[in-house]
Amino acid sequence: MLILLPPSEKKSERPGPAIQVYTGVLYAALGWEQLTADQRRKGAESIAIISAKYGVVRPLDPIEPYKEKIDNRKMAARVAQVLDGIESELIIDCRSSTYQTVWQSPADITVEIKVFTKIEGVKKVITHMSKKTRGEVTHHILRSGKVPANPLELEAIVSQKFECHLLEGSKKEPWVLEVYC
Repeated sequence: MLILLPPSEKKSERPGPAIQVYTGVLYAALGWEQLTADQRRKGAESIAIISAKYGVVRPLDPIEPYKEKIDNRKMAARVAQVLDGIESELIIDCRSSTYQTVWQSPADITVEIKVFTKIEGVKKVITHMSKKTRGEVTHHILRSGKVPANPLELEAIVSQKFECHLLEGSKKEPWVLEVYC
C-alpha cells in the first residue's frame, strides 16, 4: 500500500520530521500522535508526501519549513524517479488535483479519494472539508490493522467509518472512492 498525500501550506516554524512540520488541516486530522507505534510504523512505510521543495518525502524524513508553490514540470522527473521505483499492490491517492499532475500513478492500481457531501439527497463536491476528511480517512486506514491490497478491500475498511461509494476504474482512469462527510 502506498498512500499519496499533498504537503500542507501551514507548517511549523521549526525543522523536524515531515509529519510534524506539516501542520495543516489534513495532518491535524491524520492525528499521527494518536496512532500507536505499530500504526505509525505502517504510516512511515506507506505514506509518501509530494513536496513543492523536496519532491517525495516520507513522514519521518527531516525537512525545513518552507513557503513554495510546486513547479510541476521541474518536480515531475524528481518525483517519478522515487515513486516509479516503489512496488505496491494499491495506491491510495489523497492528493489535490494540483499535486496529482506531478506524477500519474498507474490507473489500474490507484484509488483516488474524492470527498462529497449530500444536501437534501443531492451529491455536492466540497473543497473546504476535503483535506480534513482525507486526513481522517488516512488515519482510519492506518488504525484498521489491515493493509488493503485492492480497491474493494480499501472500500471495506473505509466504509466502517464513512459513507462511501467505489467507482470502478479502467486502464486509463483510476478507481474513485467517493467519501461523504
